[in-house]
Amino acid sequence: MDPKPASGRILKAPENFIDPSGVKQVFAEARQGRRDFIRRAFAAASAAVGGAAVASSNPVPATGGDPNILELPEHSKALGQPVVTRGYGLPSMYEANVQRRQSPGLTQTTQASVSFAPLQSLFGIVTPSGLHFERHHQGWWDIDPSKHRLMINGSDPKLLKTPMVFTMDELMRLPSVSRFHFIECGANTGMEWGNVAVPTVQYTHGMLSCSEFTGVPLRVLLDMAGVDYKRARFVLAEGADGSSMTRTIPMSLVESGEVLVAYGQNGEMLRPENGYPLRLVVPGVQGVSWVKYLRRLEVGDQPYGSKDEVLHYVDLMPDGTHRQYTSIQEVKSVVTTPSGGQVLLDKGYYCITGLAWSGRGKIVRVDVSVDGGRNWRQARLEQPVMSKCLTRFNLDWVWDGKPALIQSRAVDETGHVQPTYRQLRGVRGSRSIYHNNAIQTWLVQEGGEVKNVQLS
Repeated sequence: MDPKPASGRILKAPENFIDPSGVKQVFAEARQGRRDFIRRAFAAASAAVGGAAVASSNPVPATGGDPNILELPEHSKALGQPVVTRGYGLPSMYEANVQRRQSPGLTQTTQASVSFAPLQSLFGIVTPSGLHFERHHQGWWDIDPSKHRLMINGSDPKLLKTPMVFTMDELMRLPSVSRFHFIECGANTGMEWGNVAVPTVQYTHGMLSCSEFTGVPLRVLLDMAGVDYKRARFVLAEGADGSSMTRTIPMSLVESGEVLVAYGQNGEMLRPENGYPLRLVVPGVQGVSWVKYLRRLEVGDQPYGSKDEVLHYVDLMPDGTHRQYTSIQEVKSVVTTPSGGQVLLDKGYYCITGLAWSGRGKIVRVDVSVDGGRNWRQARLEQPVMSKCLTRFNLDWVWDGKPALIQSRAVDETGHVQPTYRQLRGVRGSRSIYHNNAIQTWLVQEGGEVKNVQLS
């Protein structure tokens, strides 16, 4: 590779490209089996944003001096804002467009809905708490922590010695641990099972986030209650929101010490949208099992068969049967730059970057292809690389201006390899919703526009 290739520039993807009236039109067209409106709206937004973004980027003049160097800006000549102008810091006003967003037309109500994290705008592996994706089943609440309680009991009184009730103060006085883990909704990338559905990585993969969580290992609380681990092999976790979310957690996960009863996220208390004041953290397992607003834990000797594990969050198989209790998030990765909706403005050097993760442990390798999987190069894994945590990867690439098909393929420490769509559909069919970990393809067109495509 040329040691000093010209660096390329990337135009950001349009963000909020459909307004409320457009969402209604999406629903109307979906009922008629049409999906063109989203694509037309995105194309129009791309055209509108394109010129404005180039104009506002303050490029260096082709001739003469650069006024941004030759003239002192106002912030170099005057007093700035006083200390503690804001008691809680906020992002720059120039970053106001970086937001989590709803996918237009995905759900009929805003309470039982999803917001997507802007993966294309994030760095490293930690998701800011205010950009963490959301999944709610009956809306979110800001609960008074002084009134919140956590109860531990047994389906049979003989399964534990002492049923217990904890206040938040009592939980927070116990020895705590802090760990970095990703959380991914089981339906992440679910809209792509049949074919390409949405244009950008925020909507294809944005039901994914990664945080430092702080709390008490669930094993510690069960030990305090005197649980009989030989007989009590499952835990039912119940949330305090109106949906009464309940999920079965195998005791084997609890015994590993990984499962946390968490109150902290990224160095502060959980945000209300993320379960304040208490949630379960179940590393490697789909997000629905990370029960928010956690109020009760019941130990039992068999799976509980709750509605959200036997009717919902099940995998439709090609023969029409449903696969239940499939919770592990398999090895997966996605390139976030270049990705759908972005535009490469120049030939030259680009850093291909993205995220990889696995619910089975650490990522050990990520390969990247720019020709649709014919040839692969090993990417750099940026430190730290932690178990059941997002891993950032990078690869140097010089774009020659010709069409390119960019993919990433992750491998985890158990030897699992991220599959192609052909491989995944060969086993799972194309009518499912959950656990789509297929390789994502971004087409860089000759003009630099990047589109979401699937290879047959």
